[in-house]
This record gives sequence, structure tokens and C-alpha cells, in this order.
Amino acid sequence: MKQMSKTEIVSVGLMMFSIFFGAGNLIFPPALGQSAGENLLPAMGGFLLTGIGLPLLGIVAIALAGGDYVAFMGNRVSKKFAGIILGLLYLTIGPLFAVPRTGAVSFEIGIRPFLEWEQVTMGQGIYTAVFFLLTFWLALNPSKLVDRVGKTLTPALLLFLVVLFVKTFASPLGPIMEPQGIYQTVPFAQGFQNGYLTMDLLASLAVGTIVVQAIKARGVSETHAVGRICFVSGLIAVVLMSLVYLSLSYLGATSAARLGIAENGAVILSKAAQVLFGTLGQSILAAIIALACLTTSCGMVSAFASHFYEALGHRVSYGRLVLYASVFGFAASNIGLTELIRVSVPFLVALYPVIIVLVLLTMVDRFFGGSPMVYRGSLLLTTIFGIVSGLKTAGIDTSFVDDIFAHYLPLYDANLGWILPALLGAAAGGILAAVHHHGAAVEGNAAQKIES
Repeated sequence: MKQMSKTEIVSVGLMMFSIFFGAGNLIFPPALGQSAGENLLPAMGGFLLTGIGLPLLGIVAIALAGGDYVAFMGNRVSKKFAGIILGLLYLTIGPLFAVPRTGAVSFEIGIRPFLEWEQVTMGQGIYTAVFFLLTFWLALNPSKLVDRVGKTLTPALLLFLVVLFVKTFASPLGPIMEPQGIYQTVPFAQGFQNGYLTMDLLASLAVGTIVVQAIKARGVSETHAVGRICFVSGLIAVVLMSLVYLSLSYLGATSAARLGIAENGAVILSKAAQVLFGTLGQSILAAIIALACLTTSCGMVSAFASHFYEALGHRVSYGRLVLYASVFGFAASNIGLTELIRVSVPFLVALYPVIIVLVLLTMVDRFFGGSPMVYRGSLLLTTIFGIVSGLKTAGIDTSFVDDIFAHYLPLYDANLGWILPALLGAAAGGILAAVHHHGAAVEGNAAQKIES
């Protein structure tokens, strides 16, 4: 069996980093750092677990499933479940949240700092209209232009960030302040939930096949070997992403005294660039992020349209789907970045636990023989409690169950109450599978005795 060289593994790791490194993700660590303050380390521990660790496991899970995760989900749970989950994934990383966020982030960092307050609404409308017209045109006519621009911008953005980080550590903006809100009591759990906002675990199930195909193209075909290479190369991506996230969170943690409490991370990043490098540095950062967000938007719109073009049996054309995604992205981006993040949180709180459990079960699949009952039992309870947490986060009255759940479920108040039900569901499924297997064996032995 062919083995990959260290150089090839490093190249796969860098490819994984470029897939997960998006300009939109840069806004969450500064906001977390500013809110967590002196509790920065435990908060970032939780954030890195969901923002980096779980996406890595998602890639490995796809590798262990042979690269076709849809068929794997269909066999382990049901084909309908696989279709629904994948549809939700592409909607989430497409027009519902991730695509509008690219327009909102690039406006927040690139244009808003140069506008007067009364000009913001009109300026945002004009900017996002141009942004999503370009998204529509580029996604409608896929070419190597977007890939080439993206490959150029990623190193440019990284270079700027390295300079920003060196400046931040050499001359901190100010002292680290006391933690705010829920970060005072459960910083790790809150950081864990904030890692949902990156949406990288969701993206890992959608793009993991690309990584597996890249490895197989180099001559490695054995499933466990592919999984090992995914894990090792993923560690490279994890280290790089961790350095970026930790530096950004430190920037946020030291920013409150100098910049004040900001409504979102884009404001922190833009103001910090202005303080540290002046208007020219702020403008350079704005231009790089605007183009990076545009290439990301094109890629996600194209992926969304391609998926639903096939899923809908070609009944809706690719071009029409690109149009729908671009128009919806334009409309949603104009509610503002802060509001867009607020709206996305309940949905992600409900969906993320299901994906986490699915990935973790895949990782230990061989230990319980891949029993569908284990998957179904665990995912059923996870889905129920995930939806309850999502409704609670959205501000919908869940008091009729809150007292009971808060008493019996660890971390329920931090929206992690699904963990214990997921374990109980898996255990119940395992017991039912064992009973069913034993019953089938008894019937088989009885049948053999009768025949003999």
C-alpha cells in the first residue's frame, strides 16, 4: 500500500487549514476575549474544542466512513435522516447564515468605519447589493478566478494578522478586564457554545469528501490509513487555527479598556487595526477581508446550488438556485451582523448537538458493531433536547420543563443538557441491539434443532 510522504501530509494539512480559515471566523474570538476577560483560557478551551477539535473529528469520521458520509448516515440511521441533515447543513453554511455573514462582516470591517451614523443603512444596502451581484455572477459562471484570488488572499490575510499579533503582544491595547455575563460562572461551557458560530463542524461534513479524495488521489486507499492521514494532517490545521484564534482572543481581551465594549468582533478587529496601524492599515485589512469574504460567499453559494440541484432531481435549475441564495443572502445581510449572529444562535444550538453526537458515534462505530439502534436512540434524545435548548435560547418559554431538566441534567442552563440524554440513548440502543441479537440467535438455534 502506498504511503504519503511527510511533505504530502503537510500539504494536506495546509489545504485543510485553508478550507476552514474564513474571514468570517475572525470576528468571534475577539468578541469572546472581550467578554471572557480574566476567564479567557477556560473560555477559549471550550471554543477551540467545538471550533477546531470537532471539525477535525468530522473530517476523520468521513474518512472512516469511506468518504461517502451520506450513504453511511443512510445505513446507520435512515436515508430520510441523511437527506434532512445534509439539507440543513447546506442551508446553514449557505444562504441562511454563513453567506449573509460574509456580506455583513466585510461591510462591518471595510465600509462602516468610514461612514457617519446616518449613512450606515444606505451604505450597507448599496455595498451588499454590489457584493451579492458579484457573488451571483461569479457563482453562476464558476471559474478558476475565485480559487486563484482565494489562494492569494489567504497568505496576504495571514501575513497581516501575523503583524497585527506581534504588535498586539508587544504593545497590548490595555489590561485584561473582569469577565462579563455568563463568562463569570461557566466560561468553558459558554466558549464551547460560541464555537458553534464558526459552523466549521457543519462544513466538515460537507467538504470532508474533498480532503478524502485528495488523499486517495495520492494513492492511499485503505480506510484506516486515510483516517490516520486525515488526523495527522488535521493536527497541522488545528495548530495553525489555534494560534490564530488564541491571538485574536487575546486582542479582544486587552481591547475593552481602550476601545470600549463593542457590539461584535468585527468592530473590535477594525478599531484595533486603526489604533495599531492607522487608517492605512485599517483600509488594507478591509480590502483583504472584503475580497476573502467574496470568494467564500461564491464558494458557499455554488456548493449550496450544486447540492440542491441534485437533491431536487434537477427540477430547479442551478442558476435559479444561485439567484435565490444570492437574493436571500443580500436581504439577510442587511439586518446587520450583530442581529444576524443573534438569530443564528438558537438554530445552531439546536442543530450542533445532533452533528456532534453523529460524528462521535462514527468515531467509535466499530466498538458497537455500527448498530443502527445505538445511533437512533442517541440521536433521538439528542434532537429532542437540542430543540428544547434552541427554543430556550430563542427566548421562547420553556419553563414547563426547565425546572425538571435543570435539576436532573448537568449543564442544562449552559445549553449542554443534551449530553446525558445522548449517552443514555446510546446505552438504551445498545441494550436493545444486544437483546435483538440474542433473540435472533436463539431463534436460529431453535430452527436448526427442528430441521435436524
